Amino acid sequence: MNFVKNGPDIPERLLQAHEDGRVVFFCGAGVSYPARLPGFAGLVEKLYTALGATPSAVQQAAIKAGQFDTAVGLLEADIVGGRKEAKVRKALAEILKPDLGAPNATATHEALLTLSKTREGRTRIITTNFDRLFEEVIAAKSLPVERFQAPLLPVPKNRWNGLVYLHGLLTSASTPSDLDRLVVSSGDFGLAYLTERWAARFVSELFRNYTVCFVGYSINDPVLRYMMDALAADGLLGEAQPEMFAFGSCSKGKEEERANEWRAKNVTPILYREHNRHAYLHKTLRAWADTYRDGVRGKERIVVECAMARPLASTRQDDFVGRLLWALSDPGGLPARRFADLDPVPSLDWLEPLSEERYRHCDLGRFGVPPRATVDDKLTFSLTGRPSPYPLAPLMCLVDAGARSSRWDEVMRQLARWLIRHLDDPALLLWLVKRGGQLHDDLVWWIEHRLDELAKLEREGNTAELARICEGAPNATPGPLMRTLWRLLLTGRVKSWLRDFDLYRWRDRFKRDGLTTTLRLELRETLTPRVSLRESFRWPAEESDDSKPERIKDLVEWEIVLSSDHVHSSLRDMPKDKHWTAALPELLPDFSALLRDALDLMRELGSAEDRSDLSYMHQPSISEHPQNRDFHDWTALIELTRDAWLATASRSPERAVLAAESWWHTPYPLFRRLAFFAAAQDDVIPLRRALDWLLAADHWWLWSVETEREAMRLLVALAPQLDAVMLRELEQAVLAGPPREMFNDDIEPERWMRIVDREIWLRLAKIAEAGAALDVTGKERLEALAAQYPDWQLAADQRDEFPYWMESGWMGDRDPWRDFVSIPRSRRGLLNYLIANPVLADSKQDDWRKRCEDSFQATAYALCHMARQNVWPDDRWRDALQAWSEAKLLGRSWRYMAPVLADADDDLLQTLAHGVSRWLQVIAKTFEGHEAHFFGLARRILALDHQDGVDTDEPVMRAINHPVGKVTEALLRWWYRGSLEDGQGLPAKLKPTFIELCDTRIEKFRHGRVLLAANVIALFRVDREWAMQHLLPLFDWHRSQAEARAAWEGFLCSPRLYRPFMEVLKPAFLDTAHHYAALGKHRGQYASLLTFAALDPGDIFTTAELAAATRALPPDGLHDASQALVRALEGAGDQRADYWSNRCAPYLHAIWPKTRDNICPAIAKSLGSLCIAAQDAFPEALALLRAWLQPLAHPDYLVHRLHEANLCGRFPEQALEFLSLVIREQAQWPPHDLGACLEAVRTAMSELEADPRFDRLMAYLRRHG
Repeated sequence: MNFVKNGPDIPERLLQAHEDGRVVFFCGAGVSYPARLPGFAGLVEKLYTALGATPSAVQQAAIKAGQFDTAVGLLEADIVGGRKEAKVRKALAEILKPDLGAPNATATHEALLTLSKTREGRTRIITTNFDRLFEEVIAAKSLPVERFQAPLLPVPKNRWNGLVYLHGLLTSASTPSDLDRLVVSSGDFGLAYLTERWAARFVSELFRNYTVCFVGYSINDPVLRYMMDALAADGLLGEAQPEMFAFGSCSKGKEEERANEWRAKNVTPILYREHNRHAYLHKTLRAWADTYRDGVRGKERIVVECAMARPLASTRQDDFVGRLLWALSDPGGLPARRFADLDPVPSLDWLEPLSEERYRHCDLGRFGVPPRATVDDKLTFSLTGRPSPYPLAPLMCLVDAGARSSRWDEVMRQLARWLIRHLDDPALLLWLVKRGGQLHDDLVWWIEHRLDELAKLEREGNTAELARICEGAPNATPGPLMRTLWRLLLTGRVKSWLRDFDLYRWRDRFKRDGLTTTLRLELRETLTPRVSLRESFRWPAEESDDSKPERIKDLVEWEIVLSSDHVHSSLRDMPKDKHWTAALPELLPDFSALLRDALDLMRELGSAEDRSDLSYMHQPSISEHPQNRDFHDWTALIELTRDAWLATASRSPERAVLAAESWWHTPYPLFRRLAFFAAAQDDVIPLRRALDWLLAADHWWLWSVETEREAMRLLVALAPQLDAVMLRELEQAVLAGPPREMFNDDIEPERWMRIVDREIWLRLAKIAEAGAALDVTGKERLEALAAQYPDWQLAADQRDEFPYWMESGWMGDRDPWRDFVSIPRSRRGLLNYLIANPVLADSKQDDWRKRCEDSFQATAYALCHMARQNVWPDDRWRDALQAWSEAKLLGRSWRYMAPVLADADDDLLQTLAHGVSRWLQVIAKTFEGHEAHFFGLARRILALDHQDGVDTDEPVMRAINHPVGKVTEALLRWWYRGSLEDGQGLPAKLKPTFIELCDTRIEKFRHGRVLLAANVIALFRVDREWAMQHLLPLFDWHRSQAEARAAWEGFLCSPRLYRPFMEVLKPAFLDTAHHYAALGKHRGQYASLLTFAALDPGDIFTTAELAAATRALPPDGLHDASQALVRALEGAGDQRADYWSNRCAPYLHAIWPKTRDNICPAIAKSLGSLCIAAQDAFPEALALLRAWLQPLAHPDYLVHRLHEANLCGRFPEQALEFLSLVIREQAQWPPHDLGACLEAVRTAMSELEADPRFDRLMAYLRRHG
């Protein structure tokens, strides 16, 4: 962090430790330079001059060697009265009288005292100086700081509170005894650090408990030498060496040399350029103190600034993601609360770093978990999944009531509040599912509570509150489809990989104990249908579509599964067990109910209804048949239900009839199929009842493909047994043909006639083949159709009874309206199928994509085989690349298929540009090997002729979904895999490509330029020269409006203030205010960034520049700026009053526009929020902003915030004025908390009850309350 231009870059870990109150500043002579006091070398020189002494050869050698303490000791021993009469020390006291009239004489000391005061109010600072400059500041500012003087030192642990003069202090009238206690000569140092060791013990204990930062010491300062010797002695005893920091100066070009000198002393250097008696150091300390005083570097402010960006990677020195996580981990929970309440809500992209297991054994302490002495190298955890501290951890016990989960701390509670502002984003639901899907009870409560709140607001028609919720969080209100998914997750219907249901173990217990009640219930639980969810794939044409999803598969991919896996194989041998066969009748109701549950889940997900459930595709035949391939576990429920019914029919036909009747009255075609299957069995279902079922619903089920197989089997079984009347009834139904509404309206007449002829012929032929005698009409129709279509023959293997037919390597004859094909599972069968069907006709579909997901080896083999024959079916490759982009297949697909794709011609890559670029994008972070293929494919995708243009209202979204953008993102991800360092330069593998992407003459590369602009800070830090030459010019509106808009929108999708970057970009940054409308949906981010820059301008911007840019903003831009002002003030935490006085008030006075045409309700509401956010400074804020406030149509939120902040009780007069300004009496409904506010005002200051404003508001409340 650079606080001033050309100043030292303070490491983030030091800033964080300082905010945590763990830093102690060790102040040396350099901090007193502004008061014109010398350093140790200058002090020795002045001593000799003052005493009129000339250094001897020995003394000169000591001075030359930098051993100034030795020189002082030799001087005291050499001159008359040197130590005994304290001549040397009296001279020292005279020399160390400061020039308090010098510019900034005590400013650095004041800054250090500010920095040394923790947020809890404790002051911890140490100085080895003898001067009284700290005393001057303490007296002038009336600071309540306790002081300790050597050798009477405190114990440097948690209770320590005060300023320590480690080497003594010059009193205002120093006596010889006082002077003798100063540690200045080598003998004094020997006593303090070696013989008596009181200073060494203090230093050793200090370093064990705190992070020390040295300020004002030179590299060879004797003070440092003695302290380093003391620490080295501790190191010999096996104690860990703590990290220490030191500010140190260096000359130009000597940075690395000086840094190594400091590191040799086990000190981390914070270097700055030597200039004007360490001016950069003093300016930095003063600027740091100002920001610390106002809470600018506080954790809540870090949240406000960092959370507006997306969590992009950066250099090691710029770990802003780690900075935000550090702030969020504060155990008090206030930064996390600020994160949860931010408007606009922080992006859900932050879930990835929040759940990244970046913490180790050494981090346990910061989360309240005492670490063991033995380091656990395998321990890793994240902010969203971490060990619980003792008060929140569950008990270890043999038995309990089931509440075994740990309780949440305040941080986790606030993160949950943030998450529920994203309930309409399927990415949140998928993130929860991927991590097991077993939600913590508290998270379940938060989600259900929010859903209840939203439902109540919708019922009451409270559109104003709903709009306010969505204004800051567009995904806060889930639509109907997302609510369905949340219902499934919250009720435990989503499959969790954490829960263990072992059907094999159940089978063993069944063999041992038989079917007990407990085993029956356990089997039901094991076979319970659930939903498996994963990310949905959308084709490129759909990705830019802003239309709302119409079905759940537009949000997520889903399938029905069972609690246990591999059910078919687990139960395959059970029919051989006579105990199992005997138990089946008892299990029939359970299996039927479970099957109903599976279909109900499909209906909930939009894939099943009364006339269609597609069960014929999952289980082609209810009876045993080779076409049943057991692809899905849930179809085992069909077979179990069937077998249980057959076992019941053999024992109790009456119960079997009742079960079949129950099936018939259950919705869904699958249960019609089961009923048809039952009716086709001999002597169970009466013939009349069976025929009624077959001809029900105007013959619908006789013709529906959903029931075709079982309807055919029942037709064949019934026809020979029917009497003449019932047979004629059946024959007339067949001759009538299928209902027209069963088919699409756009079928051509000729094709429709062929379909009707085929269906009638098939059923008449089945009846005749079964041995039934058709009447004259039926027989003539059958003969006519046979003559018209001589190729039609009944299949010997009954394949004509199935809507589709699966066979290894060969597909049966299929009618044109039966359009689904299941691809063979074997490698050879799949290859043969693909060779025969490289491209599917429009009228057909198959499960190729599913095969690519489940059978990588077979699909990859087939594509490789065809590629060697120079056959590249692009649709097949497109689906394969989509499937291989899933995490489980990334490694294998890259290892085997990258060399194959590298040989593809440009025409294929042109067609597959989206698929290949996305594959490169997801593989970039993790791939191993074939690096040349990675860069080769990336360059070839970039070189393709992309004809879809670049003009768009959403350049960021277009870039993200464009092949050029995806390849750019892939290259950036590969780059981020390394450990990036400031100034290390771009790698040679990337630089030429990035240079080409920045060439504005190549229009298609604008998509890449958008993403480079989004990562501009990292690129600038790594290779400043390259960024200034190629990337930063894109932000200049005068060069190209289109390019500047694209670059700024890219940057503003993840904006941050980095001073060196802003210094270079300043003209374009300020000019962007004049192009606010062109920034699209990211314009609010610009207004926020401009406001934050104005609140902390440093030495980059002038007040006039910031005022001019702010005045250029349109009204909606000023509204965004006012909201940013509120966030900034709230982010100051407990330092709000200081922040208001030192930041907000000057901003409003010097920068905020004052013209009346900027007054509007939206800005008035934001400035009202600013008054409330000022807290202790509420009266001052109201006085300054009173003219901007006006009655609001919906003041509920402001009144609620006023009541919540307890400002009515603390500042009743100002609160009453505020209420009278913002509440419009014409509103029909008064704010909910208005009564409580007025009561608080009356209680705090009863005389206000007679105020006309109070009376008016009370009358309004009584009228409408």
